[in-house]
Amino acid sequence: MAANSLQELYVEQLRDLYDAEQQIIKALPKMIDGAQSDELRKALSEHLEVTRKQADRVAKICQELDEDVKGEKCKGMEGVLREGSELVGDIEHENVRDAAIIASAQRVEHYEMAGYGTARTYATLLGYDDAAELLQETLDEEKEADQTLSELSEQLNTGAMGTGEEEETGKEGAEAEETRAKPKRSTRAKSGGRKRVA
Repeated sequence: MAANSLQELYVEQLRDLYDAEQQIIKALPKMIDGAQSDELRKALSEHLEVTRKQADRVAKICQELDEDVKGEKCKGMEGVLREGSELVGDIEHENVRDAAIIASAQRVEHYEMAGYGTARTYATLLGYDDAAELLQETLDEEKEADQTLSELSEQLNTGAMGTGEEEETGKEGAEAEETRAKPKRSTRAKSGGRKRVA
């Protein structure tokens, strides 16, 4: 159903955010299981608990509006999470997998920051000051989670550097050795004989 007022658009955004949080609650345990770094697992586990509280906040705001929190499918978050899952895929190297998990998690955080910022603005414009404060609280938490992931990426992404280069270096070394082993054709053979000197 299309929103015909800012009030309806606000409720639609809240439902969208609630569904997004539910999707994240289902997706985070897989990311935690796939992570190799203890620090990354800890950060994701802590954010899972925070995410549950964030979903409860959105439900509370809808309850105060006398609106059902369910009913809106967040297709954007569905796409972001699917893309993240495909990115991480079956990466075997643990450091590279951690780098991919961080990249995926940060896309999620940025999508949420955009959604919560919009909902908070609507709440403020509509005079829902208490709801605006709750939405700002969640927005601050998302920014904090994003900052934590950025700091982790600086530490962990260095472990992913050079991965796969060993194999390439090995191949290049073998090719170079093979080239050195081949006899070189002389310049005379190419020119068809000795040049006459005048």
